[in-house]
Amino acid sequence: MKASHCKDELLMEEGRSLLYKFQEDGLLVLPVIDAMQLLGIDYYFQELIGVILERQYHKINKFLFDETADLYDISLCFRLLRQEGYYISSDVFTKFTNEEGKFKEELGKDIKGLMALHEASHLSIQGEDILEEAARFSRESLMANMTSLDDCQAIIVKKTLQYPHHKSLAKFTAKTIIENMRFENEWEASLVNLATMDYSITQSLYQEEFRQILRWWKGLGLMDELAKSQQLKWYTWTLALTFDPSMSRERVELTKPIALVYIIDDIIDVYATFDQTIQFVNAINRWEISVAEGLPDYMKICLSVLFDTTNDISNFILDKYGWDPIDHLKKGWTSLCDAYIIEAKWFATRNSPTADEYLQIGIITTGVPMVLIMCFFLLGHGASTGTTAIEDIITLVGAILRLLDDLDATQGEKQDGNDASYVEYYVKENQDVSLSDGKQHVINMVSEQWKLLNKLCLTPTPIPASFRKACLNITRMVPMMYNYSDTHCLPILQKQIMSMFSIINGESAGLGNDKDI
Repeated sequence: MKASHCKDELLMEEGRSLLYKFQEDGLLVLPVIDAMQLLGIDYYFQELIGVILERQYHKINKFLFDETADLYDISLCFRLLRQEGYYISSDVFTKFTNEEGKFKEELGKDIKGLMALHEASHLSIQGEDILEEAARFSRESLMANMTSLDDCQAIIVKKTLQYPHHKSLAKFTAKTIIENMRFENEWEASLVNLATMDYSITQSLYQEEFRQILRWWKGLGLMDELAKSQQLKWYTWTLALTFDPSMSRERVELTKPIALVYIIDDIIDVYATFDQTIQFVNAINRWEISVAEGLPDYMKICLSVLFDTTNDISNFILDKYGWDPIDHLKKGWTSLCDAYIIEAKWFATRNSPTADEYLQIGIITTGVPMVLIMCFFLLGHGASTGTTAIEDIITLVGAILRLLDDLDATQGEKQDGNDASYVEYYVKENQDVSLSDGKQHVINMVSEQWKLLNKLCLTPTPIPASFRKACLNITRMVPMMYNYSDTHCLPILQKQIMSMFSIINGESAGLGNDKDI
C-alpha cells in the first residue's frame, strides 16, 4: 500500500506541475486538461482544473476574439467550460458558418478541428440549431475522411464518433487513447505515463472491491440462479458512478442495493406468483420480515438481506456524516416495489397502459431513482439539498435508461416473465407508425432528454457537483450496458470492462470472461 501511495503522490505532483506550467496560456492549458479527461486521470486534479476553467471563463470574450483561435480552440474551450457548468453561447461557432448557416466547406479536412467540434456538439441544449448542424457536419466530414487516414488516426476518429467524451466514460475508453495517441508534445507523453501508472494503482483496488462483492454474495445464502453470474455487472454500475480511489467503501456498499434491484426485479418478474408478489411488497412497505410468513425461503432471505443492507448503509452514512437517511431509503424501496406491482397488474390483467403511463412507471422500475437516492446520501449530501432539481435530474437519467433499454428489447435478454417496451406501446397507440419509425422516435426522445440533462447541469444549479457527475456517469454507462448483440450478450461493455480490468501490457487481470455481461 505504501508503494501505491507513493506512486499516487508522484502522479498528482507531475500532473499539477503541468497544469501550473501552462495555466497562464489559455490556448495550451486547455489541451492538457482535455488529455487528462480523455485518459481518465482528471479526478486527481479536479480542484485545480476547476480554478483554471473558472479563470478561463472570466476572460472568455478576449479568447473568443483571438485571431489565433481556430475551430479546434473554440470547440475545445466551449466543451470544457460547458462540461464544468459554465454557459457559453453556441453563437461562438457562427464565424465558422456561411450565410446559409452551414459550416464552411474548407473546414471539412481539419480532422483535429472536426473531432473537437463533434465533441462540443454533444453539450447542446434545446434550441441550439447550430450545434445540430455541427454534429451532422462533423460526423459526415470525419466519415468522408476515413479512407485517407492511417490506422492510428482512423481508430481515434472512430472512438470519437462512437464514444464522444461527454457521453462516455474515459476509464472504459482510455486504453484506446493510450495505445493510439501520437505525441506531438513532451507533456502528452508524460500524461500517458501518468495514465499508465494510474491503471496499475487502481486496478488492484477495483479487483479487491469486486472480490468483496463476491464474498458478500456467497455469504447471503441466496440461490445462484438469482445472480445469473452478473456480479461484475452490478459492480460495474457502481464503478461508473465514481472511479475515485477514495470512494472505495462507498462503491462496495452501493453495489449491494444495485444487486438487490436486479434480484427483486427477477423475483417479481420471473419467479413469484402475483399473490406472492403482493405479500412480498407488503413486507417491504411495512419493513417487517414477519409479513413474509408463508413465502418461499429465498424470498424471505432476500427481504432480510434488503433490510439489513439498507440499515447498514444508513448507519455508515450516520457515522460518517452525522445524519440518518433511513426514512428516505425506505421510501425509495417502497416506491420501486409499488411500481413493480403496477407493472405486474398490467401484465396480469392484460390492461395495456399508454406509452406515457408506461414510461412514468418504467423510470421508477429501472431502479435508477432508488440507486441514485442511495448514491446521493453516500456522497455526503443532506436531504434538504436542491430537492426539486435532484428529482428532475434523477428522472432524466431514469428516462434515458428506460428508453435505451426498451429500444433494444427485441434483441436483448429475453426473460420468461413480463416484457414490454415503450416502442411497443407507442406503435400500438399510433397505428400509422411503423416499428422503425417508433424506434427513431425513441432515439429522438433520448436526444431531447440529454439536452435537458445538459441544461440542468449548467450553473447556477442547486445540484451538488459530485452528484451531477454521478448522474452523468450513470447516463454515460447506459449505451454500453444496453447495446445488445444478436447473441444476447453485451459485447461493447464486455470489451471495455475486460480492457479496464487488464494490465496495460495485455496481461489478464484474473477476473475471467463473464459471458453474461
